[in-house]
Amino acid sequence: MGEARAVEKENVVIQAGRCVVTLLPRLGGKIASILIGNTEILQQPLAPYGPRNPHMAFDQADASGWDECLPSVAACRVANGRGMVTVPDHGDLWRVEWRPVAADAQSVTHRAECFSLPLRLDRTLNLAESAQGWEIRLDYTVTNLGSAPTPWSWVAHPLFAAEAGDRILLPSSIRSLRLEGSAGSRLGNRGQIVPWPLANLPDGSQVDLRVVVGSESRIGDKLFAGPLSPTENWCALERPKAGIRITARMNVEATPYLGLWICYGGWPDRPGPKQMCVALEPSTAPVDSLAETGPWSLELAPGTRFSWSMHVGIETI
Repeated sequence: MGEARAVEKENVVIQAGRCVVTLLPRLGGKIASILIGNTEILQQPLAPYGPRNPHMAFDQADASGWDECLPSVAACRVANGRGMVTVPDHGDLWRVEWRPVAADAQSVTHRAECFSLPLRLDRTLNLAESAQGWEIRLDYTVTNLGSAPTPWSWVAHPLFAAEAGDRILLPSSIRSLRLEGSAGSRLGNRGQIVPWPLANLPDGSQVDLRVVVGSESRIGDKLFAGPLSPTENWCALERPKAGIRITARMNVEATPYLGLWICYGGWPDRPGPKQMCVALEPSTAPVDSLAETGPWSLELAPGTRFSWSMHVGIETI
């Protein structure tokens, strides 16, 4: 049985046994912490939490935790009923306060509205113990509040803490990934197809993308897999030293793509501490920009909504 409670004014905490999840509704609905005993499984802040605004870059913030990217990951300009509008870096919702909708002993629901496009997101987070450890279920609904058809895309942005020797696990059907970006072009250029798990580097050597390496490597790569099949709708991060395995499962009818952000000291570009994390990111699209259209592109009619879910299982190993 979980327990939902308010901690001070800005924090919401849900607990199930040794697992404690902390959310920050006033700071973009961020899931700030998933603590298993004394082990934190999310990237912790690289800069102090602070106010956000519609114009700041994502790398000006704390670069931590779990955010929701809607209606785009990359900053872009798209057409809507009002003409061309600008969607900011990593979308709108990490910049705005989320409002409480409901809470009970095991779950909490929050709501937030975009400012670039007339979209509202409702998210319910449920935490429960399982036979293997813990299960976090997230249910989402996006609603078009406007009077015109509105384009949108969504990606979860959970930055799972990692250390050298951890392993990324993907379904056996995944043999290649599409490159969205790579610090120093170590894997090549945007749009290239990268073999998985053994990738070829420009110098002719190979690297095993499954294996997490140290922060001195300065790696920062974003890749996409998919569309995934209904029977292979998962991805995982295995952390032997921490004694846990984190498995994300998605509804591939709604979110058929998987974004993979692997950052071992390669970001942010600003001076100071760097991320050491792996983000397992269910996504509606295989690209970061809403302006880049294709068979994956989505549009909501006025007054309509769309719902989907994802699960995160945490097992002790």
